[in-house]
Amino acid sequence: MTSAVKLADGIDWFIDLVGRTISWLALVVAVVMGINVFLRYGFSLGWIWAQELEWHILVPLTLVGMSYALRHGEHVRVDVLFASFSDRAKHAVDFVSALLAMIFCLLVAWLSIAFVEQSWVIGEGSPNPGGIGALYLMKAMIPLGFALLFLQSLAQAIQSAIRFKAPGNEL
Repeated sequence: MTSAVKLADGIDWFIDLVGRTISWLALVVAVVMGINVFLRYGFSLGWIWAQELEWHILVPLTLVGMSYALRHGEHVRVDVLFASFSDRAKHAVDFVSALLAMIFCLLVAWLSIAFVEQSWVIGEGSPNPGGIGALYLMKAMIPLGFALLFLQSLAQAIQSAIRFKAPGNEL
């Protein structure tokens, strides 16, 4: 097994671990939303912090979950066209797509650093009275989420390149 394959397998293992761990937040956000709806419509009770809690749970779930979705092929792809491609063409498309995703991830992560840093420096909290503080923690998830997506895209690029070069693949 080559070092590139080991690297890709290691990234896949790590993304699986992080994704399975963070997936529990889906249950938590469903419960929080259910309680919020029940209290609001059943008893006319509602709090700003409870509404914001939904976002504080959804942000890491979404930003970390996107790398897990890519890992398991749950991302959006135009399968109508892709299905008619040869195996080698599919691997070429996957490779180019992974490279483009890596460039995009680096760009978003790099551009978000100043945004996150400013939020941390001012200790940014909720703009709403009675809201949850530490909004900077949610903003810090942006570069983290895109760093994880970069890693998974790197693993996809490695795997696609290896499959593209494999004997028997015709373009």
